[in-house]
Amino acid sequence: MPLTHTRRPAMAVVFKQEAHKLIDELPESAGWNELIYQAALHRAIERGLAEADAGQLIPVEDLLKEFEAAE
Repeated sequence: MPLTHTRRPAMAVVFKQEAHKLIDELPESAGWNELIYQAALHRAIERGLAEADAGQLIPVEDLLKEFEAAE
């Protein structure tokens, strides 16, 4: 479904809420590197969940075979 002008503002609000939550959960001593790391981790998890929801999974057996071949 393509993004429409009516959906973008709602998505921006959700994004900003998530960004605020992420920042609020960081320790007071956190710096830019920690923020960037946590943001990248959060995004990677979101992408992984979206791929799983879309059925784009790799069977465990295939992963094990790949890692055995790499040893």
